[in-house]
Amino acid sequence: MNTHIIKTNEINPELSTIYITENPDKIEKHDFSNEELAYITDQFNHKKKSVLLNAFTKWKYIVWIETEKEQHIIKDKLRRAAGNLFDKIRENKHQKIILNDLSNNVENVLAFAEGLALSNYQFLKYFTKGAENKNHLKEILIVNSEIEDEQVSELNILIDSIHKTKDLVNEPVSFLNTEQFTAEIKKLGKEAGFEVEVFNKTKIESLKLGGLLAVNKGSVDPPSFCILTWKPPNVVNQNPYVLVGKGVVYDTGGMNIKVENYLDTMKSDMAGAASVVGTIHALAKAKIPSHVIGLIPITDNRLNANAIVPDDIIVMHDGSTVEIRNTDAEGRLILADALSFAKKYNPELVIDLATLTGSAQMALGNLGIIAMTNVKNSLFEQLKESGNNMYERIVELPLWEEYGTMLKSDIADIKNLGGKEAGAITAGKFLEHFTDYPWIHLDIAGCAFLTKKDNYRGIGATGVGVRLLFDFFNNQL
Repeated sequence: MNTHIIKTNEINPELSTIYITENPDKIEKHDFSNEELAYITDQFNHKKKSVLLNAFTKWKYIVWIETEKEQHIIKDKLRRAAGNLFDKIRENKHQKIILNDLSNNVENVLAFAEGLALSNYQFLKYFTKGAENKNHLKEILIVNSEIEDEQVSELNILIDSIHKTKDLVNEPVSFLNTEQFTAEIKKLGKEAGFEVEVFNKTKIESLKLGGLLAVNKGSVDPPSFCILTWKPPNVVNQNPYVLVGKGVVYDTGGMNIKVENYLDTMKSDMAGAASVVGTIHALAKAKIPSHVIGLIPITDNRLNANAIVPDDIIVMHDGSTVEIRNTDAEGRLILADALSFAKKYNPELVIDLATLTGSAQMALGNLGIIAMTNVKNSLFEQLKESGNNMYERIVELPLWEEYGTMLKSDIADIKNLGGKEAGAITAGKFLEHFTDYPWIHLDIAGCAFLTKKDNYRGIGATGVGVRLLFDFFNNQL
């Protein structure tokens, strides 16, 4: 259930209220008794992060703002404070709650509201008795005189798009196979107002998208290649930005089949594609004046008698030959075709998102995104700034020429796997081979899907990349 955020100038005295403030001095003029004020001050002096007061007919919640940190850290602490408080809000079954910003800081109160709304996400589709598990919070009423209506509208749109992204990733492949994923993309395009063009297998074969076709050989379902286009009349960029998302709806590893519990979360191997869909959905709903194209190759990676095997050589869309060394390094094959296809657009910038390597997860855990880039202008710095702002932080790894030697093949132009070391980097080097334009690679393997709940990010799909890219494009205006 989505939580709707509403700006208001009226405080309903019957509704429970959350106060966010730097210190107790700012709450003295509000609805608190002397005993409550003394207790609040005592809790503040004892470094308590929040105070919960049961006023019988309603609840009062006080959350402190830590002012000594950098602004992007303050904002995420407020998102997390909201996530911590949400458990109590859920327990108390609040359907509406007032968020009274005593600091009168727009960024802070929007971050807190964002944390509450993101915490409210649930994926209950497959519960036969899901009603009793539902969260109750429907409206967050923000009291802040400085907030503009457009800011609230954009936040509501962003939250909705993130929830839709999470829904896609959380769906099992028994529902979200290639055909259904394509249908969901078309449905979201119709809802938000962006165009969707779909290439079927015959068209994919005519375009010689050899990487996508090779990975698909083990599947009973044909592949799909979706082109999403958002181009409003008032675009600010002459050449389009292109987003490329890895759309492997399930990854068994192919003939190099995954063992033990490594299959457990492989429905999420299309999280990069889902984030591209969610980003363009948000841009279109918010009518952001950027020309953005999404390229999404879709297939599963399964194994049967026709599946590709190590030692195979395949021919890619750009004509390059690739020696297959491991069929579980399949994401880079379908991404490479899409990156090659992107050349036709003469793009301003191409950004790909993919749950690409376990190496990325080992390096950063679930706390950040690994990036590699050939961009020499300010765009990468702007993306990193958006990463900090939305706390989907980016860590750059090098694309040094020496790493390319690990991909040299004795029998083809390139092989699809390097050595045991620097796996995330050699995957990026493989993709770089298929680019000749400004390009940023984002490996989201560590943070796209969580097996344990993490505050407002929840459990399961996180929708990582949508908030990051929405902020990035919003700042290109």
